[in-house]
Amino acid sequence: MSLKYKRILLKLSGESLSSQTADPFDPQIIEQYARDIKGITDLGVEVALVIGGGNIYRGLNESETGIERAHGDYMGMLATMINGMALQAMLEKVGVKTRLQSAIKMEQVAEPYIRRRAMRHLEKGRVVIFGAGTGNPYFTTDTAGSLRAIEIKADVILKGTRVDGIYTADPEKDPTATKYDHITYQECIMKNLKVMDMTAFTLCMENKLPIIVFDMNKPGNLMDVVEGKHVGTLVS
Repeated sequence: MSLKYKRILLKLSGESLSSQTADPFDPQIIEQYARDIKGITDLGVEVALVIGGGNIYRGLNESETGIERAHGDYMGMLATMINGMALQAMLEKVGVKTRLQSAIKMEQVAEPYIRRRAMRHLEKGRVVIFGAGTGNPYFTTDTAGSLRAIEIKADVILKGTRVDGIYTADPEKDPTATKYDHITYQECIMKNLKVMDMTAFTLCMENKLPIIVFDMNKPGNLMDVVEGKHVGTLVS
């Protein structure tokens, strides 16, 4: 079986792990993600992961909460660590060796982020989960995903979402929205398509790192993407 991508960075939102109820975790979704990831690691794909924290904590308006932005961002980083631990536990349950690395020191639960160590883990077939964003406030987990992907020399960023690609408008609100199979970085900026925040997007554009936006909730889609099948939308 030929693989188009040998080393990937998979970016997931925190909300994708949650259920329709108020519970921040849906074990069935997390298990499906873990099994899909196992499927591609069994073929030799090297997988790094960045997960958001929105299912647990979203940065709130300072004027409404009294929590200043930087303080709230650190709270969000801790939320990403909880999500990383949840996915790590499920991956290990299905038989995937993992390492959780944190951009903030927390030795009891995770290794510190060390680029060369992360790359060595990937070479040994371990899934590496990068937690705590970049370790700095004012940067999103999208930016963390782009930065880590560039640092580890990933072939592509796979942005797993609940929709099957990038559309001309929000398909959940506009029934006439049409999907792009392929779009350039410049077109995304001109059309103001919110693929990632601008800091993350610009990092990918400057480093010529392709992004594929696809539906992670459909079992087997991740396998199709790494095999190079037409799934989702390619930004390059």
